[in-house]
Amino acid sequence: MDPERLFARLYLDEDVHVRVARIVRGHGFSACTTRGQDMLGATDEEQLAFAADHNFVVVTHNREDFENLARRYFQEGRTHAGIICAIRRPPRECARRLLTLLNERTAAEFENQLLYM
Repeated sequence: MDPERLFARLYLDEDVHVRVARIVRGHGFSACTTRGQDMLGATDEEQLAFAADHNFVVVTHNREDFENLARRYFQEGRTHAGIICAIRRPPRECARRLLTLLNERTAAEFENQLLYM
């Protein structure tokens, strides 16, 4: 994790509405999507590896698979920038909850965490 970066950068997997990224960016935070990163169709494991390599916090609705990946990363001593498992909500509500998390935590406080919202 880059110690100079205060705010986490989000990476929305393909099941999270792209509008969420636009709303988050509109509030001054960094958010990208699988589509924008040419990662559509990649496996969850590939998505997390990509996010970890780029210091992105993954935002997903796919709780079960990402819980398993987080557990495996922990067991293998691998690191990631964080995972947020979000319940499906309208894009504005999802973005509002993400903005609350982004305003309450530094990028370092997301590292290797599995959070739920």
